[in-house]
Amino acid sequence: MISDPLVQAGLAPFLAGFAVTLVLFKLRLGGLAAAAGFCMTAWLVGELQFEPLAVKRRAVLVALAAPALGLVADIAFRPGRTTAYVLGVIFASASLWVFGATLMQKVPVEAFIAGAGIMLFVGWTVALTAALHHNSVRAGAAGLGLGLGLGAATLVLAAAPYAQLGFATGAACGGFLLVQLFLGRRIDAGLVFTLAAGVQAALIAAATLVLGRLRWIELAILAAVPLAARLPVPARWPVWGQTFVACFYTLACGGAAAATAYVASRGWPRWLQ
Repeated sequence: MISDPLVQAGLAPFLAGFAVTLVLFKLRLGGLAAAAGFCMTAWLVGELQFEPLAVKRRAVLVALAAPALGLVADIAFRPGRTTAYVLGVIFASASLWVFGATLMQKVPVEAFIAGAGIMLFVGWTVALTAALHHNSVRAGAAGLGLGLGLGAATLVLAAAPYAQLGFATGAACGGFLLVQLFLGRRIDAGLVFTLAAGVQAALIAAATLVLGRLRWIELAILAAVPLAARLPVPARWPVWGQTFVACFYTLACGGAAAATAYVASRGWPRWLQ
């Protein structure tokens, strides 16, 4: 069963996220769920070995550093309004280390444009996702939409190894949300959760772009998922109701990215692409 892709990218990270949230939420560390699920899948598919340090493994390494930095930020000081945007700039700069060697193989002008675009995408996605740290419902919905949307888009474009890591993020965030549904209350997400989910999804999406699978249009749609998580949710509704509404927004947005990837994979007429 461990070698089954459905277990590696779905069941295992979901159970890891659910268990970590359930055990640690009283310590206000339930936000470690996103990192736990991603690490579980990365270990199962053999991506925790960093020799040779290829692009995907560099992306995994930076993604593993994100929750550690988020945990330090949560514990050491109270995150302010600008904290998420500063972290977005930090990880946008880190993306140059992840993709720099590959981009330098391109023509200088193409390398500059692609590098600037990746930095903008990573910085935007990480910052807007991290800024949801104060609202666990919206934070979990954003991680769910990013992960499942990315996983589905890369799967239809025949980039299965990247799809597994994308689905892992979504499944772990699903486990985090399910605990809230069972308890009927919000659980502290913190930067440890939102930063992990944002960095994981952004770097894996950018890596798939560099691989030549995803296109800029899919990245642009995925970048809108954190905005979809900010759409109005009835404040008087119970947690389960707010969760379903927020997840509807983000899954619709992530699904749009998967739909455009599917259209491209089928070679349909340009006016449909």
